[in-house]
Amino acid sequence: MDCARKNGCQGVRVNLYNGSSASFEIRDMKIDRLQQASESALSLHLFVDGRFGAYSTNRLDKRELETFIRNAVDSTRYLAEDRARTLPDASLYYRGGGSDLQLCDPAFDAIPPDDKLALAMHACEEIMGRDRRIVAAESSYGDGESCLYMIASNGFEGESSSSVFTLAASVSIRGDGDARPSSEWYDSALHYDKLVRDGIGARALERALRKLGQRKIASARLPMIADYTVSRHLLSPVISALYGSALQQKNSFLPDSLDRKALGDGMTLTDEPHLPQAAGARYFDGEGVATKKRPVFEAGTLRTCYIDTCYANKMGMAQTVDAPSILTMPPGKKDREGLIATLDRGILVTGFNGGNCNSTTGDFSYGIEGFLIENGQLTQPVNEMNITGNMLTLWNRLLETGNDPRISSSWRIPSLLFDGVDFSGASS
Repeated sequence: MDCARKNGCQGVRVNLYNGSSASFEIRDMKIDRLQQASESALSLHLFVDGRFGAYSTNRLDKRELETFIRNAVDSTRYLAEDRARTLPDASLYYRGGGSDLQLCDPAFDAIPPDDKLALAMHACEEIMGRDRRIVAAESSYGDGESCLYMIASNGFEGESSSSVFTLAASVSIRGDGDARPSSEWYDSALHYDKLVRDGIGARALERALRKLGQRKIASARLPMIADYTVSRHLLSPVISALYGSALQQKNSFLPDSLDRKALGDGMTLTDEPHLPQAAGARYFDGEGVATKKRPVFEAGTLRTCYIDTCYANKMGMAQTVDAPSILTMPPGKKDREGLIATLDRGILVTGFNGGNCNSTTGDFSYGIEGFLIENGQLTQPVNEMNITGNMLTLWNRLLETGNDPRISSSWRIPSLLFDGVDFSGASS
C-alpha cells in the first residue's frame, strides 16, 4: 500500500489471499482423480488521478512486487477517467468487535487423507450393485480453506478465513429406450464434524430411480411447487435486478422500486450476514463496508438494493453492500410434502434444464423436470416441459413458503408454492 502511494496513487486497496484445497473423485468404486492445490495471490485496486485500475499477481517476491506496482500505477494513468470509482466513505467500514463467526474449522489440517478417501468410497459404495439398471456411479469428497487480508489507504484493515467440506454422489441409470435418467445429491458444511457422511449415495440413487418413466404431460396452467433444492433458481433473477450495475444500466425489471410494493404479500426476504457457522456469513463486503441484517423485501415491498461505492456515486444513492450474504425467508407451516398434500393437481419442479430470464422485462422461459401432483400425491414423473411467464407476475402469485430450506446454502430458500404457472408440454 505504501509503495503504491509513493508512486502516485491517491487511493489504494490491497487484498492478500491464501488458499488450499483437496479433492478425491471416485468412478464405479475406482479412484478416478486425486487433486491437491494451494495458492497465494495479491490484488491491487488503484485510484490514480480520477482513474481506476485492478491488478493481481501470484508472484510475491518483494523486489518483483515493487516493479509490478510501479508498472500498474503507470498503466492506470492510460485508462479513461472515471470519477465514480473511489474508495468507500471511511465511516462505512467495519471496525471490528464482532464475535467469532466460527467459519473456519481449526482441525482442517489434521484430517487424514485416508479418511477423506474413505468418505468418497463410502458414498459410491451406497450406489454400486444396488440396482441392475445402474450405468455409472460417481462420488467425490472435497475440502478447502481460504484466508483473506484486506487493507485500504483511507483506514480499513480486516481479515477473514473460512473452510468448507463437501461430499457428493451422482448416478445414471438405464431407462426406457435410450433414456438415461440421472441425479445427484450432496452435503456441505464449514466444519468437518458437521458433514453428513451417510446416505449421500443412497439419496442420489433414490432420486434417479424416481425419474423412471418421465414424459411430457399436456400443456396447462397449474400450481407449481419449486422444490427446496432448486427454489433459489427462481430467486436469482430477482436478486440480480437489485444490483447497482443493473439499475444504473437500465437492465433491471425492478427500476425505481425501492420502498415500493414490487412483489406479492408472500414475499418476505432478509439478508442475515452474521449467523455463526453459516456459509456466506461475513462482517464486511469486498470493499470493507460493514454488513448488517437488512430486510430485502417486506411483504412484497422492496427495502434493499445492492449498491457498491461506484454505483452509489453514479446514481446518487445511499451505499449498502456489494452483494447478498445469507438470504432467509420466514418459515411456513409445511415442508415440501405438506405443500404437495394441499394440491388436487399441480407440478413439483425438481430441476431446471436450460432457459433464460430477460433481465430488463422479467420474462422467462425455463426447461423443467419434476412430478405431476394428483390428489395430494406425486404420480407421473415429467420432463421436457417448459414454464413461461414473467418474474413480477410469478412472485405476485407466491401462495406459501415451506419450512425446509437447505441450511448448508447461503441462500436458505425453502420449497415455494406458486399459483397459475404456465406449463408447456405435449399437445392436448
